[in-house]
Amino acid sequence: MRALARARSALGARFRLHGRDPADGLDCVGLVGFAWQVAVPGGYAMRSAPHERIAAELTRAGFRPCAPDRPGAVVLGAPGPGQLHLAIASGAGVVHADALLRRVVERDAPLPWPVLAAWICED
Repeated sequence: MRALARARSALGARFRLHGRDPADGLDCVGLVGFAWQVAVPGGYAMRSAPHERIAAELTRAGFRPCAPDRPGAVVLGAPGPGQLHLAIASGAGVVHADALLRRVVERDAPLPWPVLAAWICED
């Protein structure tokens, strides 16, 4: 899966809020855009974005629901009350922009937050 390979190529990139390029830093939305090579919103409040808005954006971009462990899938999690987080499924966990570690990392399952949904697109 090309999207997963691109996500893994960003491992170690620094975390930067609203980051859209691995050279300058990525946040979770930027990582999804980079991995899937799709345009993603620049100005947004991820912590307050409703789940339905994210689903609608991904549907408009050609994504469809899938199992959250499907390699390359865009995974939506809820790391805290009122917080949403995107990641790329690796099959054994996820690749994501970790704000606490301040870089893009690969994390094995089980994930420390509830998974709300997942989507995939033909790449």
